[in-house]
Amino acid sequence: MNNASKIYVAGHRGLVGSAIWRELERQGFKNLIGRTRPEVNLLDTAAVQKFFAETKPEFVFYAAAKVGGILANDTQPAAFLFENLQIQNNLIHTAYQTGTRKLLFLGSSCIYPRLAPQPLKEEYLLTGELEPTNQWYAVAKIAGIKLCQAYRRQYGCDFISAMPTNMYGPNDNYDLQTSHVLPALIRKFHDAKINSAATVTCWGTGAPLREFLYADDLAGACVFLMQNYSEEQFINVGSGSEITIRELSELVKRVVGFAGEIVWDTTKPNGTPRKLMDSSRLFALGWKPQVDLETGIRLAYGDFLGKQPRGK
Repeated sequence: MNNASKIYVAGHRGLVGSAIWRELERQGFKNLIGRTRPEVNLLDTAAVQKFFAETKPEFVFYAAAKVGGILANDTQPAAFLFENLQIQNNLIHTAYQTGTRKLLFLGSSCIYPRLAPQPLKEEYLLTGELEPTNQWYAVAKIAGIKLCQAYRRQYGCDFISAMPTNMYGPNDNYDLQTSHVLPALIRKFHDAKINSAATVTCWGTGAPLREFLYADDLAGACVFLMQNYSEEQFINVGSGSEITIRELSELVKRVVGFAGEIVWDTTKPNGTPRKLMDSSRLFALGWKPQVDLETGIRLAYGDFLGKQPRGK
């Protein structure tokens, strides 16, 4: 890529896409293309084809998806499977049809088997059963990886895939019904703080281990990979460190400034027991994350506060 390259960021208003957009601007790329859903519905094949034919992007960062936490995945299985399959089929196939030079497909760490050895290496894909609570999203993302690999093999397309760990940061989703664990905790503790609640209830036992990466770090990795990586094998993108949900909850509680107690609802599911990515292949290429977890949570909470109505 050079500063004049036509670069399309699919999902440029979301958590990851907006971070990629900021990173591209920071690095001096001038010819960025973004479209909101009302402008181009990525579920609509004809609309996607028309958009690509008109704009002819040379590089595509694929950060568009229907995403959510355990509750959203568990209650909307058809939507998570169908919509993600449809979006990626439209984008990947149309990128091939219109001669896109390179495409980076972003997946998720949930593609790995529920009880895979830790840390998760790329070769562990499809070696065991998926986590039931997010299997629909995982199946779609696995299909996206395989689709990129298939287009490389059959048509010689330079389509690559990266699998990020759990993301958080500016423009995250803080809806308690559809958000992931970290933004959900920020919202819960903030609401409890302003309402002077005595307790905050968290799901499960707090024992599961999770890894988190600040969105702007992922964005840096994505631009790095677009410029430095071209292999069929997908590549993990993580921070290399993990924390229990209980420890994470205590950290968010401290950052937000909630003075009450945490209550654990053990009738609710824990999800996958542990998910730590092995990002050694990426680290060996020369990329490393820059933002530690507490700093990132403080930045994310600041972003959250900036989006609240005055007095909230």
